[in-house]
Amino acid sequence: MKSAIFAVSLFAVTAPAPAQKPATDQAPRPDQRAFRELFRELVETDTSVATGSCTLAAEKIAGHLKQAGFADDQITLFKDDKFPLDGGIVAVLPGSVAAAKPMLLLGHLDVVNARREDWTRDPFKFIEEDGYFYGRGTSDMKVLVAIWVDTLIRFKQQGYRPKRTIKLALTCGEESGARMNGVQWLAENRTALIAAAFALNEGGGGDTDGKGKLVTQTMQVGEKSNRNFEIQATNPGGHSSIPVDDNAIYELGDALARVRAYKFPVRFNDTTRAFFRQAGAARTDDLGRAMVRLAADPGDKAAEAIVVRDRSYNSMLRTTCVATLIEGGHAANALPQRAKANVNCRIAPGEDADTTRAALERAIGDAGMTVTLTGRLRPVAVTPPLSPMIVKPAERLVARYFPGVPLIPTMSTGATDATYLAPIGIPTYGVPGPWGDPDGNGAHGLNERHAVRSAYVGRDFLFDLVKAYADE
Repeated sequence: MKSAIFAVSLFAVTAPAPAQKPATDQAPRPDQRAFRELFRELVETDTSVATGSCTLAAEKIAGHLKQAGFADDQITLFKDDKFPLDGGIVAVLPGSVAAAKPMLLLGHLDVVNARREDWTRDPFKFIEEDGYFYGRGTSDMKVLVAIWVDTLIRFKQQGYRPKRTIKLALTCGEESGARMNGVQWLAENRTALIAAAFALNEGGGGDTDGKGKLVTQTMQVGEKSNRNFEIQATNPGGHSSIPVDDNAIYELGDALARVRAYKFPVRFNDTTRAFFRQAGAARTDDLGRAMVRLAADPGDKAAEAIVVRDRSYNSMLRTTCVATLIEGGHAANALPQRAKANVNCRIAPGEDADTTRAALERAIGDAGMTVTLTGRLRPVAVTPPLSPMIVKPAERLVARYFPGVPLIPTMSTGATDATYLAPIGIPTYGVPGPWGDPDGNGAHGLNERHAVRSAYVGRDFLFDLVKAYADE
């Protein structure tokens, strides 16, 4: 954007301040200090699958909600007894209008594993430094978890009674579902507990230009499906002293080279077409112009060649498949009898595992190679409607908090727990509000961080957004 972009101040809701300013020398308000302490406690409660406990985090959250005035029958702690560390919590703030269907706030408590020896700072210590909060989960997604819990506490403290019931489900397994997934468990075992007209989740948010300037706000409306395929070559093998060209490792290598070279076709849906059209129009460079042209004509190869230079945009355009694991051979002095690789595919809406496997088989072009669907299967992602009931309140608040910043629908190229809600009739949207940097802020990587200003402004924005939906 050419003009300066402004947001609501960290410290006075009525006083605008530059959104690109990362920090302030003013002390936080008392309510912000309480939020910061909740955020700190969540980050310092290790919820990684390797060394932590979601159950402990859920129990701490239950304590805060009870202290705020939630009754015992408004709080449900749950877990599968086979996985005692993977528990979660559902809380309910009753509405005043019986005909108004509930809304659901969704979040995952678990975080990606983090090793202290790899990090500059202790990953499970909450550290504020140079305008950022550091620690595992600060961006993915304990900032949003803290905001959801804080919002319900504030509602309770203010005596606010929404028209529609507000439900909160915080679960384990989104990052570490090898043991269990809490949303899946609730959908299969406690459907009525989380039943809602719609859900708000991670996946949206603001984007900066990498220099602190807020460029866009996005609302996630849909996501890709996640599927893994095992590609395998087999061979009788033999002694390594008499090699032959018919070698399972070589055959697998040739197959993977063809997978790398294959590009799935561009596939737009309503969300991605709107994203490329609007996000492109917000830019003033060749990339922006190419995004607009491609949204208008998916067959424009010249525009596509420019857009795919950005790997995130390339992933939004199409199904993508990439080799992630490889295994082969059985002895150092023997020809391999078997070689296999895992290929992880992120499948665009409108395609599925069968169409993707068929495309991989055509690309490999070798009947001797097997392509087999493997791993944990999430439900196929269903893109929710671009409902005015969802979009309009968000647009109004983005215009109020971030004048001049467009709200754009986007499709996640990853996968969230929203996939488990669609089969039980709950369309799920990733909220705008808190923002991140182009480098991903270390989420799933080293030295994860979240901007201090983003956490505070995003907290106030989402408080107002939840209230807008609750009174709709």
